[in-house]
Formats: sequence, structure tokens, C-alpha cells
Amino acid sequence: MNHADIDRLVAIMARLRDPERGCEWDTAQTFATIAPYTIEEAYEVADAIDRMDMADLKDELGDLLLQVVFHARMAEEAGDFALADVVAAICDKMERRHPHIFGDAADGGHHLWEQIKADERNAKGAESALDGVAIGLPALLRAEKLQKRAAQTGFDWPDPSGARAKIDEELTEVEAAATEAEREEEIGDLLFAMVNWARKLGIDPETALRAANAKFERRFKAMEKADHQFSSRGLDEQEALWQRVKAGA
Repeated sequence: MNHADIDRLVAIMARLRDPERGCEWDTAQTFATIAPYTIEEAYEVADAIDRMDMADLKDELGDLLLQVVFHARMAEEAGDFALADVVAAICDKMERRHPHIFGDAADGGHHLWEQIKADERNAKGAESALDGVAIGLPALLRAEKLQKRAAQTGFDWPDPSGARAKIDEELTEVEAAATEAEREEEIGDLLFAMVNWARKLGIDPETALRAANAKFERRFKAMEKADHQFSSRGLDEQEALWQRVKAGA
């Protein structure tokens, strides 16, 4: 790759956004309308990685890169920044966060990375250890990040047993809830507690749930394939088929 490749992509986006000669759809977009596509493309990258499909990964990374160029173009039109500024900012950040590689620090590692990030947040005027955890993250992932940030202040269970006991407590509160609003709140607390227990066990909850989703999808499709009348069967028959598929998985 050379600068011409990036310049070509930047020129394509500029043409698409041209108010007179551009694409009607592209010129109508804003940061807010494009954001969902950016998130979707990131997930499609993750999906290609899960499937180890390198050809698809190449395409999906291109789609994700296009999102970066799209946002940068809109920012340039508004006079805020351009793609070159985005690249310069991430270069500066990576060098700053790896002083043991690009600077004169004696050592590095995750502890130093987190401290540097905390210093950066403080420099931006952060008032809480939780500031900067993006609201737009998937709820499961955001819960884990909030818990990790809280743990850095010492607010954390010393071992997994405390987090496990909290699950029982929250489950009792779900069962005791008297209204739909209370049940919704307590279910949220229960899910938050489950994420915390997974974190204390050293398990990435987002990865674990993605695997569970994939397993359920695989087994359900196997049931449909094994019995083309599956949807018309009674629950007992469906459960029996589920157990057979599960045993063979």
C-alpha cells in the first residue's frame, strides 16, 4: 500500500459527498446517521475473524476503513479535522502509551498502559474513574468496562466468591419483584452481577455469550434439519430432539 491508495479512497469519499455532483444518499448523512453503520461494520469484522475467513476479513476491514474516512470527511467539511489529523492523533497516542518502546521508560505492560490512559482522562478533566466509558458500547461489554474501572479504585470483590454470592442475592430480588418495572430493574442487576462474576473468573463475558449464541444457533438449526416438522411438534417432542442434538454436538 502507498499514499496513492489512501488518497484514492479520500478522493472517492469527497466526490460522494460533493453537494452538486455527489451521491444523494451520501450527502444526506451525518455523524449520527452513520454511527450505526460504523458499529455494524466493526461487528462484521469480528464475525469474519470468528469464522477465520481471511477473504471476508479483508473486505470487512475495507468497509470499516471506509467508515473512518466517511467520518473524517464530514469533520473536514465542518472545519474540525481531516483524515491526516486522525492518523497523526493515533500515532501520537500509540507512541505515548508505549514509552518503553518509543521512549526511555524502563518497563511497560498493561499496568503502565492503564496508568497512561488514566492520566490522559485526568488531563481532559475527568471527574470520575468511570468517565470515558462509551455509552454506545453493547451493554454487556460496557458493564465489564465499568467494573474494571471501579476495580482500579479498589472497589472490587477480593475473590470470585463475593461476586458469586451477589448473583444469588440478585436472583432473590428478581423473584421478589412485585411489578414489571421492578423485575426489569432487578434483571438488569442480575445480568450486571453475572458479568462481574465472569470477570472475576477471568472470563470475557462478551466472548462467552457470543460462543453460547453460536452454539444455540448451531443446535437449533440441527433440530430443524433433523425434523422438517419441528415447528409443529409439541414442546416435549422438541425438548427430546434438543437433547439428542445436544448429545451429538
